[in-house]
Amino acid sequence: MSAKTICVTQDGPANALALNKDFTQVVVAGRNVFKVFSIEEEEFVENINLRVGKNLNLNFSCNDVAWSLHEDHVLATAATNGAVVLWSLNRPSRSKQDHVFLDHKRTVNKVSFHPAEPHWLISGSQDGTMKIFDLRVKEATRTFLSNTESVRDVQFSPHSHHMFASVAENGTVQQWDLRRADKCYQQFTAHSGPVFACDWHPENPWLATASRDKTIKVWDLTNKPTLEYTINTIASVGRVRWRPQRKFHLASVALVVDCSVNIWDVRRPYIPFASFNEHKDIATGIAWRGDPHLLLTTSRDCTLYQHAFKDAVRPADKANPAGISFNSNGDIAFACKSQPVNNKTGKMSSILRRAPTTSEEFVQAGSWLHWYNKQQNNEGRWLLGCAQGYQLSGKPLAELCDHNANVARQLGRFSVSLVWSMIKTLYAPKTIADYGHHTPLREEQTVRDSGGGKEDPAPEPAAPPANADETAEPEVGASKGKKAGRKLRLEDLKPGSHSLGDFFFGDGEMDPLSLDFERGNSVGLTVGTFSADWTLPVEAFPLRHEIRDHSPPPEQYPHSDSPEPVEDTQMLPAEEPCTTLLTVNCVMRPTAWEASTAVGDALRHHAARGDVQTSASVLIVLGEKRKALENSVDESTQEHWLLAYIELLSRYKLWNVCTQIIQLSWMPSVMQLNQQSTTVYSACAQCRKPLIRSGWLCDRCHSTSCSVCSVCNKVVRGLYSWCQGCEHGGHLGHLQDWFAENRLCPTGCGHACEFT
Repeated sequence: MSAKTICVTQDGPANALALNKDFTQVVVAGRNVFKVFSIEEEEFVENINLRVGKNLNLNFSCNDVAWSLHEDHVLATAATNGAVVLWSLNRPSRSKQDHVFLDHKRTVNKVSFHPAEPHWLISGSQDGTMKIFDLRVKEATRTFLSNTESVRDVQFSPHSHHMFASVAENGTVQQWDLRRADKCYQQFTAHSGPVFACDWHPENPWLATASRDKTIKVWDLTNKPTLEYTINTIASVGRVRWRPQRKFHLASVALVVDCSVNIWDVRRPYIPFASFNEHKDIATGIAWRGDPHLLLTTSRDCTLYQHAFKDAVRPADKANPAGISFNSNGDIAFACKSQPVNNKTGKMSSILRRAPTTSEEFVQAGSWLHWYNKQQNNEGRWLLGCAQGYQLSGKPLAELCDHNANVARQLGRFSVSLVWSMIKTLYAPKTIADYGHHTPLREEQTVRDSGGGKEDPAPEPAAPPANADETAEPEVGASKGKKAGRKLRLEDLKPGSHSLGDFFFGDGEMDPLSLDFERGNSVGLTVGTFSADWTLPVEAFPLRHEIRDHSPPPEQYPHSDSPEPVEDTQMLPAEEPCTTLLTVNCVMRPTAWEASTAVGDALRHHAARGDVQTSASVLIVLGEKRKALENSVDESTQEHWLLAYIELLSRYKLWNVCTQIIQLSWMPSVMQLNQQSTTVYSACAQCRKPLIRSGWLCDRCHSTSCSVCSVCNKVVRGLYSWCQGCEHGGHLGHLQDWFAENRLCPTGCGHACEFT
């Protein structure tokens, strides 16, 4: 046999196909096509066109075709006019029509030859009957009444030659005994919709049924019908055939939507084992060529295909092993792939290893299912509590941040509380009055120190401080082991003060944060210039060790290159003091810190963790100050956060908070959500069918009882108002007049209506 994929185009769409007993020829039948092809190595070759003759009537319009299992020249077709037509390819005439059985009253859906008796032919019709035809006498010998609307398929059992099964329009499956035609000996409901096809397993007593309910079911009919397997498909199933020499494989085609020919492994019912996607329209007929690797199909796209199984697509190889879903209660189910452990090595074996394309088994894979119960975590409680407790407008920014931080802290969301505190610090700074009157530290002071600790008049024209005695530095000897100098005093910084006082230079460097700097911008630092000039004594800096050499400065020895060493115990003469002038000019210019980057990163962090509530709420509270975040958080991201938060609020039915978010939004795409109308469909009081077209006339029962005014008893064709308690209503004006003087319903039902 040819093991290649080959194709031929027909004159029209076909409804069915059948193979001869040697699998060398195939017949294709439809409403406008009826041909026999020989199957060659590279192509299909047309042998006979049976749709010929002068009188082309409905006998040539075929719903189904069957080829005798014993004779190569005998064919049978099920016609749309209710006829069962017998064809003989050995007839010498141009027309091959042999005999026409007109026993059925409606369209014949199925014909099938008996596997052991070559002269028996069975048919199933739209009239709800099945007939056995004896080809030797050219008549129907037995009739079986199914008591159903229509018989869709009928198949002889390969395991018991006196049994056959039929499937019906009402979803039932019947088993019949040829020796007893009065009633079936077993019947059961197999599907919730019409059953279109069935097929017996060649080895096991299994019957596969295909239905409109998008399922294929496998029934064990050994004794009592038992459901063994269920396959879920994406569309209604029209045909089904077991794959030869494969116990768990069967092929199916759909009636709508799906153009693929799927091969299923009943042990893996959700993903096809293999698929053929060559057809461009719905496939209508399938048949195995006696080989598990060759499959013939025909379609509405006017093509006939022979599919080689090696060319099939394996959908399971491309399936996503992970999935997530949640129910109405907020519980989340998450499935992910797992790696099985090798019992010999004790290591994880990779499941990403693909099986060969010729393998007849699925890729071995496993999954873990994780379930996160809403009641076991506080996500729902946090979301509801913050949504209902937050204040987003109506107060200054500082008060809103304090309130929202307190709400988050009470719910245990300390990181969110910290975000609100950070927003307050950065975007709602205190005024200067909150920190006292500060003046820029820009003064100059010259301090002179002599070796004996005495002060000399300042060489600069600036006057010495008034409290010079208090601010003079002590001698090194007198302050040994102590820190020289004092800290800056607050009264020295008052306006009009001529002195900055003494600064503290101790073991560490000057800490600018210990000074009372002005707060500026949004970062707590003064953006400006800090400048000060000081003249400090040498002894202002603590000494690491005692200085042994007390040599006078070179100015005292103008005629000598270097002074003579002085004994350690000798002190400098008081009349020759050593005066050293030290001027320090400190200039601090702290650069401005851009807070928008840090705030944007914080909001992105919370949004990435699923907390869009914090990100959206902060943006709303910031108001016009959110413009500073445009560089770090673009407009599309802000819109995404707002829409996601609105969706969360809608899931929890927090309609008031949802409306507030929409009203406070600054984006047109979000603000227009409130402009979308809400439609409420009313239903008919008699048949309960929704009133969609007119609103006052039922489309099914044509009743107007649902729109009659309770006061004037006339049909309300305009605005209709009704009570949600008793469901009575009428004209709005009539009801207003009625309830101005009455409280009970005008129909006399006794209900105390409350119209607003």
